[in-house]
Amino acid sequence: MNELKLTRDERAAIDSDHWFSTLSATLRHDILRCVYVKRFEDGEPICTHDRPPEAWFACARGAMRASTASPSGRQITFAYAAPGMWFGEIPIFEGNQRSHGVYAHGRTKAICVAKTDFRKILARHVEFYEALLQLHASRIDQLIGVVADCHSLQLRARLAKQLLHLTERFGVPCPSHRNETCIGLQLTQEELAQLVGASRQRVNLELKAMEREEAIRVEARGLIVCNYEVLLQIAETAS
Repeated sequence: MNELKLTRDERAAIDSDHWFSTLSATLRHDILRCVYVKRFEDGEPICTHDRPPEAWFACARGAMRASTASPSGRQITFAYAAPGMWFGEIPIFEGNQRSHGVYAHGRTKAICVAKTDFRKILARHVEFYEALLQLHASRIDQLIGVVADCHSLQLRARLAKQLLHLTERFGVPCPSHRNETCIGLQLTQEELAQLVGASRQRVNLELKAMEREEAIRVEARGLIVCNYEVLLQIAETAS
């Protein structure tokens, strides 16, 4: 890997990812020595559903949005990948096109492992298979949780859970308020609505209600979590 292409913070984000850090040192070395770096502008496709897979990816800087469109054309967002997160291995195994696309959210940098190199690493490291299975098991658990929430929770609770999730992935301390956390991912109300499967108008009403309860604060720089415990109580409220 050409170290000059990644900053120290970007390399640290890759190295500190929980899943990646559990791999053996030899496997991590073999993965990183064959990666190449690509930069993407906001909204630029990283991989799309109508193109065969070419590489396995990890976010190094910025964020990546995994989404698809419903038959009616409505945008559906599954998740936002934070720096350090890997994705794109399923289409390589299946040899098929993706059921969704991944797009840059803001100016984004990714490291990529070509499909041929990915298969060589698999052949060289048996542990890689088990590690990928563990990664998929974690994702399936998250997906089951999202589906269950859609059927059992009101929008208010679903939105609070997403805000907590975004805080865990993208949260940064507020310099002016020690006990508050800023969600570093810039999302419009429409993008939040796509994430929780609701209209922008309904999300706007719920955000205003959470502001009145002093759980959050909406500012030009982004959304601020003022009281984590209050937001957690809202998220745990069933329908």
